[in-house]
Amino acid sequence: MRIDEVRWNDEARDKIVEDADRVLREAVAELSTSMAGAESDAIFAELIARLKDRFIDFEPGPDIRRYADAIAAGDIEADQSAT
Repeated sequence: MRIDEVRWNDEARDKIVEDADRVLREAVAELSTSMAGAESDAIFAELIARLKDRFIDFEPGPDIRRYADAIAAGDIEADQSAT
């Protein structure tokens, strides 16, 4: 077996992405309540703080900014039972 053949199987990959989405959803849902009315930059910083240690090589991208902006605008419909 070559080293470039070592990889997660498709089921594991799906689970990894599903878990990552859940972590992101939970952070967005929590901040949509606890930081309602806050400035987007403060929400962005808090999202980064909550996510950076949860992922290997975390680099915030435009998606994090989009969620911070949506929280600041009150555009998140958080159904807590879905988290």
